[in-house]
Amino acid sequence: MAERASDRLLRMLGMITYLDRQAGVTVEQLATQFGVPTRQVIEDIDTLWVTGTPGYWPHDLIDFDAASYDQGVVRLVESRGMTRPLRLGTREAVALIAALRAMRAALATGLDRGRTAVLTSALEKLTAATGEAAAAVDVRLAVEGAPEVVDALREALERGRRLRLRYVTAADVTSEREVDPIRLLTEDEHSYLLAWCYRAEDERLFRVDRVLAAEVLDTPAAAHAVRPRTPAFAPGPDGELVTLELGSRARWIAEQVPVESVENLPGGGFRIGLRIADPAWLRHLLLQTAAEVRAVAPARVAAEAADAARAALAAYGPLADR
Repeated sequence: MAERASDRLLRMLGMITYLDRQAGVTVEQLATQFGVPTRQVIEDIDTLWVTGTPGYWPHDLIDFDAASYDQGVVRLVESRGMTRPLRLGTREAVALIAALRAMRAALATGLDRGRTAVLTSALEKLTAATGEAAAAVDVRLAVEGAPEVVDALREALERGRRLRLRYVTAADVTSEREVDPIRLLTEDEHSYLLAWCYRAEDERLFRVDRVLAAEVLDTPAAAHAVRPRTPAFAPGPDGELVTLELGSRARWIAEQVPVESVENLPGGGFRIGLRIADPAWLRHLLLQTAAEVRAVAPARVAAEAADAARAALAAYGPLADR
């Protein structure tokens, strides 16, 4: 799966801070610390080695001990100020306060006492340090979806009750499920309900705007252990492998869709490989980015998308000729 550029940037900044506190660590230890393969650690260090402050002369760059690195040990020599304590301006502090208040409002029902105390303490200290500017901030994190659905989700979370959902998938398949709600999440542009689904007998993320109806049941919700990270979707190895060649304007796909490989091509285009669990989802993606699609393999997939496009156009009847 291709990694988002923002995720890699955060990891590399974290590496600098971590290495600044160590006398030197092996590549394997660094890989374990950040949960990535050793090959990725080497790529990150090679990138950091040619990164620095404006000027970009050798003395402006982040530096590592080359002799240690040749022996498989990473030792930071020059951080170029990346490890200095962060100093916030008023605007930055207000933005952070807004984010913390929105986080507290959204996660209040899903956090344990310890984490709630940490969040509250950080917010109080930052608010006190910011002064009058913080008083003007009033933020609520909007949860998209029908108001009655959102109200039912919040009630079930607050009361610890099971939910009966009527849910429609991206493939336009509607089903009814009973779930134990765990928490509401906001990821990118959408809101999700993280819940234990009795139909799937596993954790599931339900996009709130796809919940057609939600009923709070009298049955108490059972406690379920939550995995450290629950991805929105991770296709399994059994899915069909499809290769797409796309123009540069479709670059967002490589960062927002779980892909297995990314290859840059001459002229700014790129090639991706991805496993497909739902053919209807892939057809929708191809129609959405049709102007940037250069090649599709296998050819059958391209033919199915073309048939779907013709059917959609035919639905307009005489208007299609215009």
